[in-house]
Amino acid sequence: MNCALCGREVAALTEHHLKPRSRLKKGEISPLIEICSACHRQIHALFSNWQLAEEYNSLERLRDEPRMQKFLLWIARQDAGKHIRVRR
Repeated sequence: MNCALCGREVAALTEHHLKPRSRLKKGEISPLIEICSACHRQIHALFSNWQLAEEYNSLERLRDEPRMQKFLLWIARQDAGKHIRVRR
């Protein structure tokens, strides 16, 4: 399975809500993307739920953000089986 953000083939993917559940209105459904745990942790380390809901609510917007681009270039070179620590 390949991560939708970094493209690495990993054993397991996590579901990321493009619009955080805490920012949804009753009955509203958020689109999901399947990403590796390292990318998921990095997203939540960099952005608040407000930012994710208002500014980075699509795969393209996440990929185009300069700090994510830097992370994605780095993570693509890492071993997919290795646990990646994320700094806030």
